[in-house]
Amino acid sequence: MSMTYVIALGSNRRSRHGAPAAAIRAALAVIGDVVALSPAITTAPIGPARRRFANAIAVIATDETPPVLLARLKAIETRFGRRPGARWHDRVIDLDIILWDGGTWADDRLTIPHPAFRQRRFVLDPLAHLMPNRRDPVTGRTMRQLAARLTRRRPDPRARAAGAGP
Repeated sequence: MSMTYVIALGSNRRSRHGAPAAAIRAALAVIGDVVALSPAITTAPIGPARRRFANAIAVIATDETPPVLLARLKAIETRFGRRPGARWHDRVIDLDIILWDGGTWADDRLTIPHPAFRQRRFVLDPLAHLMPNRRDPVTGRTMRQLAARLTRRRPDPRARAAGAGP
């Protein structure tokens, strides 16, 4: 039975495929079975990476189980030139499983939903564009709601404390 998976794609290094956006397109061609694709966005790096990232979200259909798909995505990353190393550094391609039709999944190598996706605008913005009403199986919130939580202005608790009486 075919399942759909939400895959986050990111690149910030030129490769034999060209600029980062071209690396994303090339990775999508290798992944195959793309059902839907968000527009690519350009985002600032997190951590020690120096170059801006191209990011996109793809929905794919496959019969693969989460561990089998993860192994295939890691093999694609290696084929594209990604090497194991420090987190959040420059990379030719990064492929992460964010969500799947099966709800939640956890083993020693993989957790679905991706543990950090709710804090990452470079995932939530394209995801909210692509499937705004899809619900997070953990929080029950829609992708649109999760994205709005990251952009909404919150009161500064220091301002409230400064205005408090003696």
